Amino acid sequence: MKKIILTGVAIFAFGFANAQSGAFKLGAHVGLPTGDIKDWYSVNLGADLSYTWNVAEGLDAGITTGYTAYLGKDGVDAAGFIPVAATAQFTLENKMFIGADLGYGIGVNPSGNDGGFLYQPKIGYQMENAGLYVSYKGISVDGGTFSSVNLGVNFKL
Repeated sequence: MKKIILTGVAIFAFGFANAQSGAFKLGAHVGLPTGDIKDWYSVNLGADLSYTWNVAEGLDAGITTGYTAYLGKDGVDAAGFIPVAATAQFTLENKMFIGADLGYGIGVNPSGNDGGFLYQPKIGYQMENAGLYVSYKGISVDGGTFSSVNLGVNFKL
C-alpha cells in the first residue's frame, strides 16, 4: 500500500509542477472481458486520470493512473488493478486519434493478485473538451491475461 501511495504522490507532484504546459483528463470506461478470463468475469469497469503534455504537433504524451475492476461471475471475486503507465495520443485528420498506454497494473484484489504488465492500444475521436474511444486492454499476470474490449470517455479539466 505504501508503494501505491508514494507512486500516486509522485505522479501528481510532477503533474502540478508542470501544470502550465499540460492538461488533466478524467475518464471512465466499460468493457467486455475476452480471452483467458471471459468465462470467469462479466464486465470491466474503471476510472482514469491522466496528465499529458503537447510534445509535438498532434502528439500528446504523459502519465496515467486510475482504477480498473473485472467483476466476477458466480461467486468469483472481483479483480482490481491500479494502472501506472505512460500514455500517448496522436491526433490524425478530422479529430480522430490513435493512442496507447504502457505500464504496470498494480494488483489490488483479490489476495495474491500481484499485477502485471499493462498495455492498452486505443482509437477514438477527440472533441474540444471530451473524447470517445475504443480500446483493447491487457494486463499480463502469472497464469494468464486479464483482457477486455472497452468503450471509454474522457474529459479535459
